[in-house]
Amino acid sequence: MQLKPEQLAQHLKKNLAPIYFIYGDELLLVQEAADAIRAAARAQGYTEREVFSVDREFSWQQLTEASNNLSLFAERRILEVRMPTGKPGDAGGKALREYASRPAEDTLLLIISGKLDAQQRKSKWVTDLESAGVGIQIWPVDARGLPMWIRQRMQSLGLQPTGDAVALLAERVEGNLLACAQEIDKLKLVQGTGPVDVDVVTAAVAESARFDIYGLVDSALAAEPERSLRMLNGLRAEGVEPVLVTWALARELRSLAGMAWEIAQGESTGTVMGRHRVWKNRQQLVGKALTRHTLTTWLDLLSGCARLDRMVKGQAPGNPWDELVQLCLRLAGRPLSLTG
Repeated sequence: MQLKPEQLAQHLKKNLAPIYFIYGDELLLVQEAADAIRAAARAQGYTEREVFSVDREFSWQQLTEASNNLSLFAERRILEVRMPTGKPGDAGGKALREYASRPAEDTLLLIISGKLDAQQRKSKWVTDLESAGVGIQIWPVDARGLPMWIRQRMQSLGLQPTGDAVALLAERVEGNLLACAQEIDKLKLVQGTGPVDVDVVTAAVAESARFDIYGLVDSALAAEPERSLRMLNGLRAEGVEPVLVTWALARELRSLAGMAWEIAQGESTGTVMGRHRVWKNRQQLVGKALTRHTLTTWLDLLSGCARLDRMVKGQAPGNPWDELVQLCLRLAGRPLSLTG
């Protein structure tokens, strides 16, 4: 049978299935589903665990032999197969179908796989595994669902976030659930339980690095060229890769160029910022930046960011850090100058 991830916790309170097949490309959610199954198995006496990693050197005969060998030291055991590509090949498909037809006694088979496409999900080995056990497809959390996911995760830890605090955290992690979970855990350690507002999130996230990438972006938006360059130099000194700074600037510039275009069509700045979900504590900063530059300038800055991205990838000549200096100065409103 198939289960949704949110149904797993309730399911694990009952007798366990002989086979669990977890697949998806959202690493954190896949790991947490697997952790929950392992914990439930341990609680029900599965004290021995053997792990197989499917790579070029792996032979599916290893799984067959393991399933045929009864445990000498434990009554129950877990056979865990890690299959990053989701492609077992002909030999693997055959081995998994054979196992599904006769699951080993006192054994739980846990298969952890990467994302499967629609055609793969129709494969006979997949349908046989799900018929004999439980299949759990892990879907990524999209941008619309991320705030709710963040709120629910924080509340499960006893945190009570404001809407703006959730929006800020969602903006900072941009879909990286692993990074988001780490930030939430850090908030719990620093803050304890209780209310969490924007200031608490800002302080906690900023503490993760002396020179914060997002602080650099905000300094440039605030027309503070000297401070922006100090922060940029600090990031470089701390070994931060230029690709990360480029990513943060590109994301901001795409949003600002989009807002500038809508304003140029006659909409009010407040309406546009509301539609783009600019959180309240940042609206003054963004509003002034939108006033300072024209639509043409925003598009030109975005074009410069695209050129910078090619430099970072080695597809265009130039020094990415020098280009970052120029881009930050232009964003801050200082005339472009190689000596300035």
